[in-house]
Amino acid sequence: FIDDRQILFYNTVISPTEREAAFVIDGLMANSVVNSHIHSTDTHGYSEAIFAVMHLLGFSFAPRIKKLGAQKIYCIDSKRKYSKNDYSIKFDSKINLNFIKSHWDDILRLVATIKTKTTTASQIFKRLSSYTKEPMLYKALKEFGRIIKTIYIFTYIDDVLLRQLVEKQLNKIESSNKFAKAVFFANAQEFRVGSTEEQMLMVACRCFIQNCIVLWNYLYLSQVLVEQQDKDARESLLQTIKRSSVISWRHINLHGEYDFTAANDSVGMVFDLDRIKKLSIG
Repeated sequence: FIDDRQILFYNTVISPTEREAAFVIDGLMANSVVNSHIHSTDTHGYSEAIFAVMHLLGFSFAPRIKKLGAQKIYCIDSKRKYSKNDYSIKFDSKINLNFIKSHWDDILRLVATIKTKTTTASQIFKRLSSYTKEPMLYKALKEFGRIIKTIYIFTYIDDVLLRQLVEKQLNKIESSNKFAKAVFFANAQEFRVGSTEEQMLMVACRCFIQNCIVLWNYLYLSQVLVEQQDKDARESLLQTIKRSSVISWRHINLHGEYDFTAANDSVGMVFDLDRIKKLSIG
């Protein structure tokens, strides 16, 4: 998980047999620093039930759905009504509002359980999908999620700024994935430990190293800005930084090196933190 500051705020380890969708909510609920309002993911991170829960938790869910044109869209009134009124949009099915209403209290209890962090969303969805026969609650949750998904699809098609925002966020995620592979380069990027606790510890260490590099990049760029005296050059540099990404690691020697020469205090980057703290960017 990565936020608008390009800070990695949550990582987890899941089985390759599990779908990513349920873990999306886990990550958002784990972020106590940034109040997320919109979250993007690819097709593997979305489902109709996730649309429902994200909406009720107050998050705008903005996935990039593969083969969007093949997605089913749903209507509130009968399909015949839209046909009679010459709507150019052809709906696939009608939402069963009475079915949603009959399970509404159970849906709210489920969302409250996640909101209060009594248990995680991934555990709830794992339980709901484990039954041979799909529970009524799960069906009602998906039915409500179809309303939210249909509205999102129409908005996504109509709003070019939303599509650009989703694409921009997913590009950050792809860059972050490459970053993670660069940091976690040993043992062919494979876990050599068996327990979940050890794996989570390794992932947390990787995330810590990544955030240290991102922080250093922020400090370096801030130092360059405060040292720039020419106003026009400073503004040009600032615009370049805004268009770029701080997720960069090519200047970092991730493999390390052995240096047996005497330490020299003059070597290395020195940051003027007092000036950086006063840096004002409009």
